[in-house]
Amino acid sequence: MTTIHPHTAAPARPSMPARIASRAGGGLLRLLLVLTGLLWLTPTVGLLLSSLRDRSDIAASGWWQVFVHPAQLTTSSYSTLFHNSKVTHSLLTTALITVPATVLVIVIGALAGYAFAWLDFPGRDGWFMVVVGLLVVPVQVALIPVAKLFNALGIFETTLGVVLFHTAFGLPFAVFLLRNFFAEIPRELLEAARLDGAGELRLFTRVVLPLGGPAIASLGIFQFLWVWNDMLVALIFADSGNPPITVALQQQVRQFGDNVDILASGAFLSMVIPLAVFFAFQRQFVSGVMAGAVK
Repeated sequence: MTTIHPHTAAPARPSMPARIASRAGGGLLRLLLVLTGLLWLTPTVGLLLSSLRDRSDIAASGWWQVFVHPAQLTTSSYSTLFHNSKVTHSLLTTALITVPATVLVIVIGALAGYAFAWLDFPGRDGWFMVVVGLLVVPVQVALIPVAKLFNALGIFETTLGVVLFHTAFGLPFAVFLLRNFFAEIPRELLEAARLDGAGELRLFTRVVLPLGGPAIASLGIFQFLWVWNDMLVALIFADSGNPPITVALQQQVRQFGDNVDILASGAFLSMVIPLAVFFAFQRQFVSGVMAGAVK
């Protein structure tokens, strides 16, 4: 028989000063986050407003003068940019480099990550430690040896060479990330699929890949942003007559030192595309980061 104690003390409610302090602390934290976000976006907003101003206005005053003189806003710099064939063609070159380099890293990294996580083969742990060790190899160390190798193979200063370089240096992180994510998949789930007659390829495509979607999306975003914004590798290995956008803008500085309006509009245009990719896969990216944090 259960005994009821009528005088059991109820949980004490926080006092009014404590509730006020708690709400004030939460409001202060929100205000701090909003201010941090605004400060973080200030360079982007400044670049956008600079790209919407005339060259003479940019030389005469700062971009914040737009708020005082909104008549300075114009799209003439974008019109000039789109008539600059070298800059516009460089966007296509950048896409031809970035998309294959991202797809290859995802495909090869996923296959290798699955093999390291769930397949038994001689030297598996040793080879995985080699992959982890490659993470600390700086890109700058490989520039000259790889340039000599590509020159011997006849792919130096070609789009293929840039794609292969980015793929090679993106794979260690991809294998490391996806192997650790795939290793957290319950073994019982994989064994059940094998009992149903699923082979390794079907198991990989039907079970592992759907479960690893958030991690793969996160990897794709990181790889895409890294390759799209790269300048060092493109400056050395890309065709100087058909460069990606980062090198094309750098060449505009060298050839036309006062082309500030072209540079501002070109830089903002090159930034909008990776931002669009990030926001398109934002939900998968957050899921992948949170899953990795929990695991």
